[in-house]
Amino acid sequence: MPKTGKNDHARKDELPSTLQRSGRKAQDTFAKTYDSALESYHDEERAARTAYASLKHSYEKVGDHWEPKGKRGPSDKHAEQGGRSSEPTAGGVDANASKEHLYKLAKELDVKGRSKMDKHQLVEALQKANNKATRKARSK
Repeated sequence: MPKTGKNDHARKDELPSTLQRSGRKAQDTFAKTYDSALESYHDEERAARTAYASLKHSYEKVGDHWEPKGKRGPSDKHAEQGGRSSEPTAGGVDANASKEHLYKLAKELDVKGRSKMDKHQLVEALQKANNKATRKARSK
């Protein structure tokens, strides 16, 4: 099912819930990439992976939605190596961001113990906080 409508913008009802709570540009990025990949690959799962990869190049998951990143680029080792990487994904967290940026997000999401965490621990804690926020938003 196409993710963009006749107006060339994302069809909100066709998007994952985290994108439904995100800005229009993030929605359009995902939708247009998904539609193009689906046309090329004829595989919905591969199209979704491609769309998320494109989204994570410019956006990071913060809580239950996506926000623009300060700097465009791959978000983690998995993204740097490409789709067939054996590296784990950071689930939308910009693991390549500075520790200070990750700490700021952890503070915003009220992650306990953040001041004693190293960068890797902050990434893991943010993934958990994002997942928790998404579950909470979906249950409303």
